[in-house]
Amino acid sequence: MMNSSGDEAVEGAVTLGLLAAWVLHDLEELATVPGWWRRNLPALRERYPTVPEAVWRRAGSVEGREFAVAVGAMAAVVASASVAGRLTGGRSATYQTALNAFGLHGLVHLAQAGLVRGYTPGSATAPLIVVPFTLWARRRLRRAGVLRATRPRDLAVGLGFAGAATVAAHGVARRLTRG
Repeated sequence: MMNSSGDEAVEGAVTLGLLAAWVLHDLEELATVPGWWRRNLPALRERYPTVPEAVWRRAGSVEGREFAVAVGAMAAVVASASVAGRLTGGRSATYQTALNAFGLHGLVHLAQAGLVRGYTPGSATAPLIVVPFTLWARRRLRRAGVLRATRPRDLAVGLGFAGAATVAAHGVARRLTRG
């Protein structure tokens, strides 16, 4: 797909690649989240006593099936954003926001690993897939002349998008798995 200025096309690897990178990242999370929480929750409670008990209870109550359904719900969000990006040659505000959210999500994983001083689910693929893909895709969008300028407000919107989508996906999963 060519843009109006005749610069480089934004190929499917940039737009649909968001979904592919997300799948690889979330496979790590699917494989590790439930067991990781069971093993680490007592130590985290002790290390971070100011975190409200309700947060620890909620984190500890997520079962593998519920988490898998939440990942599926999030897949629908990421797939929709990726398709919107593909259909618009990368111009879609939804796609660009989701791309920013994905990259910021990777940085959050790295910060989490730093806080616990070790592995956290998602922290292996964050520096290998999430952050590099996001930077590469943003470079490709910039080269094609379709990347919107990113202001601090856009970063906040990206984090908000990721947070809201995560909360919604877990809400759907809880409702579907616990009736």
